[in-house]
Amino acid sequence: MNLVNLESVSHAYGPKPLLSDLSLGVGAGERIGVVGRNGGGKTTLLSVIAGDVRPDSGRVTHTRGLRVGVLSQQDVLDPSVTVREAVLGGRAEHEWAGDQGVREILSSLIGDLDLDAQAGDLSGGERRRTALAKLLIDEHDLIMLDEPTNHLDIEAIAWLAAHLSGRKSALVVVTHDRWFLDAVSTRTWEVVDGRVERYEGGYAAYVLAKAERARIAQAAEERRQNLMRKEIAWLRRGPPARTSKPKFRIEAAQALIANEPPPRESVELMRFAAARLGKTVYDLEDVTLHAGGPGSGPLVLDRTTWQFGPGDRIGLIGVNGSGKSSVLRLLADTVKPDAGRVVRGRTVRLAHLSQELAELDPTRRVLETVEEVRKYIQVGQKEWSASQLLERLGFKGDAQWKVVGDLSGGERRRLQLLRLLMDDPNVLLLDEPTNDLDIETLNELEDLLDAWPGTLVLVSHDRYFLERVTDRAVALLGDGTLSFLPGGVDEYLERRAAGTALTARVAVGAAQPSDAPAASQSAALSAKEERELRKDLNRLERQLDRLANEEAKLHTAMASAASDYAKLGTLDAQLREIHAQKDAVEAEWLEVADRLGE
Repeated sequence: MNLVNLESVSHAYGPKPLLSDLSLGVGAGERIGVVGRNGGGKTTLLSVIAGDVRPDSGRVTHTRGLRVGVLSQQDVLDPSVTVREAVLGGRAEHEWAGDQGVREILSSLIGDLDLDAQAGDLSGGERRRTALAKLLIDEHDLIMLDEPTNHLDIEAIAWLAAHLSGRKSALVVVTHDRWFLDAVSTRTWEVVDGRVERYEGGYAAYVLAKAERARIAQAAEERRQNLMRKEIAWLRRGPPARTSKPKFRIEAAQALIANEPPPRESVELMRFAAARLGKTVYDLEDVTLHAGGPGSGPLVLDRTTWQFGPGDRIGLIGVNGSGKSSVLRLLADTVKPDAGRVVRGRTVRLAHLSQELAELDPTRRVLETVEEVRKYIQVGQKEWSASQLLERLGFKGDAQWKVVGDLSGGERRRLQLLRLLMDDPNVLLLDEPTNDLDIETLNELEDLLDAWPGTLVLVSHDRYFLERVTDRAVALLGDGTLSFLPGGVDEYLERRAAGTALTARVAVGAAQPSDAPAASQSAALSAKEERELRKDLNRLERQLDRLANEEAKLHTAMASAASDYAKLGTLDAQLREIHAQKDAVEAEWLEVADRLGE
């Protein structure tokens, strides 16, 4: 049964039609992810479905008594009310405190907020989390969310996905977070040119299905061209001979990616990076760092020794407030450590994308602003002009001649990122680069970064992007160290769920006696011994990365030589040798990590 029906709906803002003659419905229990370019009509579609916007033509019908909950991108909280009043309304404390579901929502989304704080005193992110908590506490038949993962960290996003999957409500969600789309949606709608293209499954299924549609369309065009050539030949020869109809078999979706190479040639990129950077990029030696400056704010690093090498692609993970941005600023040399030192390689050419937008001349044109940095840049094996890269990041045609002062916040961020890339850095520090980027632009950015040789340190709540462009995950768990996570984001979430990872605030407030065992273990190692062990740990991690690359290449070679049994035997022997080396290196890594107390 459909909860909402749209019949021949059209809507436009000014001369631009966003929705054209749409007829579709949202069924009970359906979970729909909505994707499309920024400005393409996704938010308008949600508003029309919710009944907040009346379309120019067509009809929208809701089932009788339909309860709709909407999280829009606009801030609708009354600044004069408290968080308690905004979220819980008139519920008595014994009523909501005795409800496990309500307690879970509060602790997962606004556990760090004072319920008696005024909504007007909250930051934009805190207000948005408050609005989301209010929505989830209430009962709805249909929940509509516009960018719900904004201002949520990775842990909160994972919790929200699990929570929504466990609800019986129908769901329509607009988001650029592809991991979240895959986790919550069973159908995908793509808003494009006023139409809504419908696909079964989440984001991954949508990508495969869209590629399959494109392949079918290409094959159909090739057949049409062949038929045209035959038609011309027949006209020249006289009466055409009778021919059988061509047959076309649609391959399984896996055939689309069976021969697709890995997104990055990691070994080759490492070689280029080492040539550009040498052996040293960043060495942290006994570094102590507080987020608010020397001795103030949460403790981020406590006598930490770590090494960032050439070609490292590291995702830095942690809860909001754990100090991820502080670590990037430390590497960028915009803040100094409380103690210890940071050794930077002589050849480091740094580009740092912070969360604050850099000042740009509002009177300059977009293309001029990029070309003043550089007109051409080499990315991988290909040279790109400023105009070509602007087009890849969403500035198409006349958009390159826009005045900077007329750009939106998202467009300015894309422009800032492109200016950094055009400066040809060999070290990139990226702090939430995916903010305000649509999925198509994210795909282009990922493709650019795949061919970029250098050291990359990334902070992002976009789990899909994080796992896509980095090779290793390192976490700030509140204990004053940088912790390598062989299991990536999944391991981080498991450790958080098990309570073995603190927040930065808890770590600062923890009593000293409870830290005595760790302190005694740390004291057992001299600074020099710990530094040498850290270097050993980094060396072993590099070996594991190299062996993993060799293993992947052997698997590819074995797939290509499926019918050559002699070659398969040789490759299999090499693979067993790689496995033996990996086992030995992993055992050594565990031994070193145990000595360090990690």
